[in-house]
Amino acid sequence: MEDLRAIEGKKITIYDIAREAGVSPATVSRVLTSNAKVRSDKLEAVQAIIAKYNFRPNALARGLTETRRKVIGIIMADVRNPYYSNLFVACEQAARAKGYSLLLENSLGQQEIEEQQLILMEEQRVDAIILVGGRADDLHSNEAFVEKVNQVCNSIPVILTGKLDGTSCYQVRIDAIKTMDLVMEHLLTLGHRDIALVGGLDTVASSYEKRKRYKQILAKYQIPCRSEYYENYGRYDYETGYSQTQKLLALENVPTAVIGINDSAAAGALNCILEHGLRIPEDISVVGYDNTLICDVVTPKLTSIDYNYDDFAEKLIATVEGVYSSASLPPLQLIEPSLVIRDSTGVAKH
Repeated sequence: MEDLRAIEGKKITIYDIAREAGVSPATVSRVLTSNAKVRSDKLEAVQAIIAKYNFRPNALARGLTETRRKVIGIIMADVRNPYYSNLFVACEQAARAKGYSLLLENSLGQQEIEEQQLILMEEQRVDAIILVGGRADDLHSNEAFVEKVNQVCNSIPVILTGKLDGTSCYQVRIDAIKTMDLVMEHLLTLGHRDIALVGGLDTVASSYEKRKRYKQILAKYQIPCRSEYYENYGRYDYETGYSQTQKLLALENVPTAVIGINDSAAAGALNCILEHGLRIPEDISVVGYDNTLICDVVTPKLTSIDYNYDDFAEKLIATVEGVYSSASLPPLQLIEPSLVIRDSTGVAKH
């Protein structure tokens, strides 16, 4: 069957060749450079795919060998965010166990900086680049950034914790739909029907998926979907959670539960509710996302979605390892979330 990537005009890389042939990128490199013996069956498989796509490697791709620096580059949106810092520490531990060190860069959510960091890491010849947040979180992928990532992919594998349409990067990301399933199941079981969602931008893929799933679940249970409960867009910080919850508390029908798009927004919602003289969870329940340190330092302690950061990190590092071996890697791996129930959720007030 003709490969869809070729039909769509995507530039084929040695990593695409390796994946389709079931070999490592280093094996493809040896076939291209003829600088080492390759088993006949692997040689034939690689040569057939090279001919199929009329593949012409660039200079950096031809230079790929088994010799690696054992350094992985990680570009994060902002490590000051507890979610990112939790994941980075877990990645650092998982990488160290495999003999790797990490090179961390913060893009601060700016595409120009993110592109510069990609180029820098490519020049430093890291073994792989992991993109966490930033442009890989966009609902609609930026074409210029996709082109830049594809250029880098000619020499270095890039792994995403989000998505980039138009690339063949491996994805290791959170099952956003399952997270909302867990939150809504918990709140509905407690008798909540007036459930609000605060924070998050619909231009961010995971936030869009959560909000969409939230509305689907309400429809499934024939619960009215009030726009004033879910059109509370904003950033991913305490201030957004606080200000959006103030608007909710001014409504005639005040919700009995508030979901924060992350723990920071949920903490803002929680303090706003308490400052209005309401009780948590007796009057209003609050749920967060990311299961960060925030959950244990607020009062009452916050119910939150957890991502099993250790498993998340191990999958990311294992994907880097797998790219350089003959291991068969799925293009998408989903991280299984769980709900950690604490003191901020309880039976709905009627």
